[in-house]
Amino acid sequence: MNQEDYAPEDAPEAEDGQEGAYEDDAEATRREAGEAESSRASRGWWDRNADEYQSEHGAFLGDDRFVWGPEGLDEEEAALLGPAASLKGKDVLEIGAGAAQCSRWLAARGARPVALDLSHRQLQHALRLGGEVPLVEADAGRLPFRDASFDLACSAYGAVPFVADPVNVMREVHRVLRPGGRWVFSVTHPIRWAFPDEPGPEGLSVSASYFDRTPYVEQDEQGRAVYVEHHRTLGDRVRDVVAGGFRLLDLVEPEWPEWNTQEWGGWSPLRGGLIPGTAVFVCERD
Repeated sequence: MNQEDYAPEDAPEAEDGQEGAYEDDAEATRREAGEAESSRASRGWWDRNADEYQSEHGAFLGDDRFVWGPEGLDEEEAALLGPAASLKGKDVLEIGAGAAQCSRWLAARGARPVALDLSHRQLQHALRLGGEVPLVEADAGRLPFRDASFDLACSAYGAVPFVADPVNVMREVHRVLRPGGRWVFSVTHPIRWAFPDEPGPEGLSVSASYFDRTPYVEQDEQGRAVYVEHHRTLGDRVRDVVAGGFRLLDLVEPEWPEWNTQEWGGWSPLRGGLIPGTAVFVCERD
């Protein structure tokens, strides 16, 4: 594959007191947030919270497991990227890779993955877990790869929910994929935006308009965004895929399995048994 080496070999430790900065005093609101502000907020939030995230969810994610969301839908069984045997020798780009657990799973099946993330600290955790997967620190809206560099691209809750211009991300992924390449990504199911983000019964009553696309923003005392998440309806997501040049092959809404008893933010067995929590889009480049 034609790419430069972007792996941060000697990444410095986070500064003392940086992790969790702003979150305790952050004000939650709904307001517009553009591409630059959203990107800056995401980089800072994940750098500050990567340690806590990996500590809290690392056991569920595993070191080399590929799960599409809190329900626990496993690529080993779902084969949304294709049968495991077909992955051997494929160049695969993982976007929003975090600690690169999915990329390690792909590498174990003979693929040649590259793990990309906006957060320096998340990629430090990828280094901590080890392996030979190349790591790239970059924005999903400006992929630092040549055209037609990859056979497959994937993102499990990475990048897409946090960007102001998802069509730009789709077009970038389309650009770096080879003809016939598959692009599979998962996001919070859009219907969840109409409900409170609570795992118990209080999270089962509609509290907001599903059609309100105003981003969810947490901001500090100066009004600077420290966390941004963008809402798109299910129809919006489908149109984004098409505008990016892809054909939608499948839309998977994982059901909550009986074995999964954990609560993860607003996800829980109670809510998962009644309303979908994750949407997985399976797309193909012509």
